[in-house]
Amino acid sequence: MTLPDAVDDVDLLAINTLKFLAVDAIEAARSGHPGLPLGAAELAYLLFTRRLRHDPSDPHWRDRDRFLLSPGHGSALLYSLLHLTGYDLPLDELKRFRQWGSKTPGHPEVHLTPGVEVTTGPLGQGFGNAVGMALAAKMAEARLPGLFGHRVWALVSDGDVMEGVAYEAASLAGHLGLGNLICIYDDNKITLDGALDEAFSEDVARRFDAMGWHTVKIDGHDPGQILAAYDLAVAVRDRPSIILARTVIGHGAPSKAGSHKVHGEPLGKDENLAMRRALGWPEGETFVVPEAVRHRLAARAMELSAAHSAWNVHAAVWREDHPEEAALYDALCDRAAPADLLDQCLAALPAKTDATRSLAGAVLQRVAALMPSLVGGDADLGGSTKTVLAGSAKVLPGAFGGRNLRFGIREHAMGALANGIALHGLFVPYTATFLTFSDYMRPAIRLAALSQLPVVHVFTHDSVFLGEDGPTHQAVEHVSALRIIPNVHVWRPADGVECAAAWAAAATRRDGPTELVFTRQKVDVLPESEGRAALASRGAYVLVREAGDGGPELTLMATGSEVSLAVAAAAALAAEGLRVRVVSMPCVEVFVAQDDAYRAEVIPATGRRVSLEAGRTDLWRGWVGFDGLCIGIDHFGASAPAPVLAEQYGLTPERVTARIRSWLGR
Repeated sequence: MTLPDAVDDVDLLAINTLKFLAVDAIEAARSGHPGLPLGAAELAYLLFTRRLRHDPSDPHWRDRDRFLLSPGHGSALLYSLLHLTGYDLPLDELKRFRQWGSKTPGHPEVHLTPGVEVTTGPLGQGFGNAVGMALAAKMAEARLPGLFGHRVWALVSDGDVMEGVAYEAASLAGHLGLGNLICIYDDNKITLDGALDEAFSEDVARRFDAMGWHTVKIDGHDPGQILAAYDLAVAVRDRPSIILARTVIGHGAPSKAGSHKVHGEPLGKDENLAMRRALGWPEGETFVVPEAVRHRLAARAMELSAAHSAWNVHAAVWREDHPEEAALYDALCDRAAPADLLDQCLAALPAKTDATRSLAGAVLQRVAALMPSLVGGDADLGGSTKTVLAGSAKVLPGAFGGRNLRFGIREHAMGALANGIALHGLFVPYTATFLTFSDYMRPAIRLAALSQLPVVHVFTHDSVFLGEDGPTHQAVEHVSALRIIPNVHVWRPADGVECAAAWAAAATRRDGPTELVFTRQKVDVLPESEGRAALASRGAYVLVREAGDGGPELTLMATGSEVSLAVAAAAALAAEGLRVRVVSMPCVEVFVAQDDAYRAEVIPATGRRVSLEAGRTDLWRGWVGFDGLCIGIDHFGASAPAPVLAEQYGLTPERVTARIRSWLGR
């Protein structure tokens, strides 16, 4: 049944059902945020039942509208909606809200709960994800005309619009004219600790007007105004829309509504009872779903499923009429890469000594030629990061067919948008900037890891050896900082062969983000051996094997530009009769995932160990042991030419060899 715009008694009953399901879940958990679910219930219910194009029986329908709850603390509202509208989220899961093993965690997690489109928690990130999703949808439409027509809807909060990442993302969305993006701003004037005007007094509508958005203000509890605003936003196709919906936080709670006291803690027994009496809800039962509500929403779910079936018919006809585009569509859906990608990457290497950023840039061109799903860009540093795709257009306002994304100087948003692009499901996005600026992107990288997203982050200028720009731009702690994030793979290749292995691994990883860390300065060509690229793909391998029998007396482990230092030091020490092994470890995380036998073969238990990396040494202690030697830089750098810094910080072949010799007591 197509629900009319006029809201009847069953709709009002359903809205109250949403409210009390959320309240009951929070009360059962004795933990949660009831304010948003109560205040935004009308906005969410009318969207899901009247305007959102979705199919609860198939949460992954390619042409569905996306709904993102950016303020993830309001998750009880989303879970209640998903349950009522027919998603595979049983009532028992609402009863286990915020409990071990449930599908209803405190903040939504995309791989855990059917119907959840994005993992949200840190405010502003979901807003940025929504912009990325809308951009991906535009790029899909440009490549596959006539197939798609979905929109991205996002519920955002006061906290979201205050966060800098949301401002950056909104600025880019307005510039690009993303008319398929509609944000619903739950404008309740309350934050967790008090009234909004204690810390925020902007005219949000004027700010978004200035960024090129369509804006409209409504009463967020008036169904007529809500639906009219939705239709008006849908009709605006040349710019994103934000609906500023004035709401009352905790709407319906007799004494706590409109107060920060309802934001982040359960209503409590007395307020819960008073609310039930005020709204005529059963006092002795919890998790009540009236039969009329069940019947109404089940019928609506069947209608939504029928619309999906109609699209399937349309897509089948479209395939027949557009065979080339259909083949591209399949490749995008699979995010396909050729089986021989590593060999292809090796073939793309230039025959010269160069910086790893340049060598990797040449490899990137080959990867992009072989993977139509690969798209990306930089924070206004493409000339330095070597990540502009040759022969491809830039994505610009009204022109979304290209593959080069111009994020502008917006590192926060760049990370969040890349996550949204990946979540959309057709593209493998990459970003690029200097390694020190990974600090700006860390929240998005962490969420990509938590969400298991196939995102690639390219970071260049990877150490103090970028030289004269000085310590503000010289990465010292950043490689270590990235390595400690769970489910992140950090590649720091030492030469062209390892760059090929790194890009092949990054482009084909599907269960988390990959960080590619490259040098500005030229690196040496390492000793070649058969199958070295395949061994590098395992995260670490024996680059130089010790002479003689009995295993190594000394194992030097190094990454990136310091591998050549290890090779030089090993040669000098071997000339003195020492059995020295050099292990190149381009990706610690991948090496750790190898089987025990391989790890023991590469780094045997015999002998002493030295690590060599131009950065913090803390994490290397676990590899070298308490009696090992960690050579690195545990302090900030300085502004000077790279050769001067190498000499001053003891990172020349002679200085490294002398330090190891002294440590060995030779």
